[in-house]
Amino acid sequence: MFLSTKKCEGLGECIKECPTEAIRLIEGKAFSCITCGACAEACPNRAIFKNRYGGYVVDRARCNACGVCEMTCPVNSIHIEDGVVKGICARCGICADACPINARVDAYDVIEDRQLKFLEALNLTVQPTLPTAKKEDEKVQRTNVVTDTEKCTLCGRCQYYCPTDAIMVDVNLEGKCTQCRVCEDVCPVGAIENGVIDPEKCTLCLKCMKECPQNAIYIDDFKVNIRKPEEGEEIEGTIVSCLNCGLCADACSRGALRQIDGKMRYDPTLCEDCKTMECLDVCPVGTLRLSEEPERTVKGFCVSCGKCVQACDYNEARSFKNITWKGDVSEDCISCGVCAEVCPKDAITLKKGSIEVDLEKCVLCEKCAIHCPKDAIKKTTLYKKEIKDGFSFIQDKLCMRCKLCTKICPEEAITEAEDGSIVVDDSKCTYCGACSNACPARAILFEREFEVSQ
Repeated sequence: MFLSTKKCEGLGECIKECPTEAIRLIEGKAFSCITCGACAEACPNRAIFKNRYGGYVVDRARCNACGVCEMTCPVNSIHIEDGVVKGICARCGICADACPINARVDAYDVIEDRQLKFLEALNLTVQPTLPTAKKEDEKVQRTNVVTDTEKCTLCGRCQYYCPTDAIMVDVNLEGKCTQCRVCEDVCPVGAIENGVIDPEKCTLCLKCMKECPQNAIYIDDFKVNIRKPEEGEEIEGTIVSCLNCGLCADACSRGALRQIDGKMRYDPTLCEDCKTMECLDVCPVGTLRLSEEPERTVKGFCVSCGKCVQACDYNEARSFKNITWKGDVSEDCISCGVCAEVCPKDAITLKKGSIEVDLEKCVLCEKCAIHCPKDAIKKTTLYKKEIKDGFSFIQDKLCMRCKLCTKICPEEAITEAEDGSIVVDDSKCTYCGACSNACPARAILFEREFEVSQ
């Protein structure tokens, strides 16, 4: 919730800017909706919902202005004008930006471990029930094998030796040697060294040609050759591997996938004839997929065996790392809400220019970072999804003309037309969803489509 400190001089700038008229002056201090949710619980039409900012919005298509919310509000903030419910805070944060003396504060930003000390120190004008703050050293963590992209040459050696196909290397040199040295490993007579075949030793067993991950080895007139890249031709591509987040184990209704002591384990006998395969849909990086092998139904989960680490013996680009995150984001955050939308654990609540993360729920699956259109959240994987297309439309009959969408749109794609209606400029809209998440009247029809970044 947003609060007024003792610094408040009753200038009223926050009141002017509040799009839902949720702030009023009481004894010279700005007082606002406390986002307690009592209105949502009491609404007989289920027309009031909690948005991704932690505030509340009214679905005007459902609302019939019955007034139950107004009678239920414990702080008398809600009022109805011309059939439109006002006075409910959507937690957009515009009031804090509007205050010229910084007297409006977000409780999440300044809360201390002990609520009473916090209230006493700031001399707040209200006594709300506040959530316990995170300690400075609080973080979520997991251990998995990661790739140092500065060292990795995308040779694909780790992919070849991964026993569960949990590593996917995609390069631009199909049919050409990437110097993975698998041919050297499998040659029974040691005829290949540093990518060169010794014809005197070669027995033409063709083991190297069969095992080459790139199909770069061929035979011509009883001589085995390796197809090399052209001069100046460089390897480009991506490497993606299982994050060991455990989402697949959580989704597996049969218990065939489990995380035991932080490591993935699989029992194929429990996976037979599964019709739903929920585990495939939740994998954040797409490594979990159906297997062609009769021994197992799925593949692509890391078992932490370390074989890839051993195989990457030239440049040591693969290693076990303890990954941590404190829930922080960079200044590039535009409050679009994509992270909160895709989080499978409902661990993210939006704040203006930032997010609040429940670290007890977070499993570090990195879906938020993978989908973030501004790369404001750090990630360890090269897997990335971008917004491909979308649709945004403001329903004029539901719009309450608060103009919050015009203020919150990071691309300035929403403007007020001459007739007073609010319109979206499709040429500027990036379909980030910031307007839809914040709209206090649920007046915005919004859809988006993601695609894997190439």
